[in-house]
Amino acid sequence: MTTVSALTIASGREAHLRNVIRGFQAQTHPPVELIIGVMQDSDYTDLPATDFPIRQIRITGPELRLAAARNAVADAATGEVLVFVDVDCMPDPDFIAGYLACMEGQTGLFMGEVLYLPEGATQGGLDFDRFAETAVRHSDRQGPPAAGLEACPDYRCFWSLNFALHRADWQAGPRFDERFTGYGGEDTDFGRALSDAGIPIWWIKGGRVYHQYHPHCMPPVHHLHSVLRNTEVFASKWGHRTMEHWLYAFQLMGLIRNTPSGLEVLREPDSADIALCAQEGHMPYANSRRVIDHLHQVQADRRSAPDRLAELRRAQDSLLMPAAG
Repeated sequence: MTTVSALTIASGREAHLRNVIRGFQAQTHPPVELIIGVMQDSDYTDLPATDFPIRQIRITGPELRLAAARNAVADAATGEVLVFVDVDCMPDPDFIAGYLACMEGQTGLFMGEVLYLPEGATQGGLDFDRFAETAVRHSDRQGPPAAGLEACPDYRCFWSLNFALHRADWQAGPRFDERFTGYGGEDTDFGRALSDAGIPIWWIKGGRVYHQYHPHCMPPVHHLHSVLRNTEVFASKWGHRTMEHWLYAFQLMGLIRNTPSGLEVLREPDSADIALCAQEGHMPYANSRRVIDHLHQVQADRRSAPDRLAELRRAQDSLLMPAAG
């Protein structure tokens, strides 16, 4: 039987982590271990009982070290296959089995399904049949193929909240760049590194997780400074910035502007900015498009929808580079 290491990284979110552990305990193909990259000053305690060992590896710093934490748990893993989930993503009982069915005889990085639960969905315990009925897909994310696996031609689609790869491919391939700290950019950078190395990225039918509700801001205005710093780290490697949709939203909000010498912060986010970007209780997920659409409506004119879309694309593309002098 193929051995599988389950991997997650976490800071806070104790209740979410316990549900993730319960999800792995319920697997039809159990993992041989769960490794937690702990991005806080103390290990987690009072974790649910499991039939597999749980190891905790501490990775701390002044800001969240997401890239370093993912590298650490992957390097420590012993299984033939590595499955990564974020701390807010509960694996369905067939999560591991679904991945293995698609990964056999294939190489590359594989991305499973993600469904979003409404607020309060886990209060009655883990009921995966109920989760399947109530969870929804993200409107801006590609859905899984009808069956099996499908090539993902765009590295920008890589999202680290749910993915898997063979340990041999991890050891031979690129790593998350630990210069990315705080929030933003490390996923796109890793996807770009995979693409440049000729390593395929796949969507799969299966490998499902259920994203547990928690309030969030999107675009992540509460992480403004790390997003700005990390987009420049990306540009230093690849010749252009990333996260341009977030940068565009920040520009619409009057928080930043693009200058010949780089992105300039015009003001700090205030409570109104946080309220605009905050996920509300009836929303299973936060969505940057909702905020951008609202800001466009505020600034609406009589131009046609195609003209507005063309302007949106030009404006986002212009943020990939410093403004011309």
